[in-house]
Amino acid sequence: MHEQRRQILHMLAEGKITADEAERLIDAIEREQPESPRAAAPRPKTRPKYLRVVVNSADGSGDGGSSRVNIQIPLQLLRAGVRLTSLIPPQALTKINAELNKSGVPIDLTELKPQHLEELIEQLDDVTIDVDDPDGKVQVFCE
Repeated sequence: MHEQRRQILHMLAEGKITADEAERLIDAIEREQPESPRAAAPRPKTRPKYLRVVVNSADGSGDGGSSRVNIQIPLQLLRAGVRLTSLIPPQALTKINAELNKSGVPIDLTELKPQHLEELIEQLDDVTIDVDDPDGKVQVFCE
């Protein structure tokens, strides 16, 4: 198995496959492994990749139809956005913060750091929000 994993990582390094494809391949070869004492140990929790928002609601049109919204936000997009804030000049951040505050969004972008986002994502991993009402259901969770 070590040789297969090495080959997958080599293909990833050469750009022949994406990180997601490499992860799926490694997961597949691990599933093919026979049970061993080492495999019986619990695996560490994987980092969530997506923030999901699922909305199911009854349509008010009277024909009994329903609507469904399924939003999958890559957490890598959030991570990249936080890293991009470090490229914004301090004068611009001051103006952006003032405009956000004026619009009712009290966020200080100068305080946004990658480690804070990782802490938030870790906490989101344990959060599942279900909102039920007679007309629909909303779920927000990480996966």
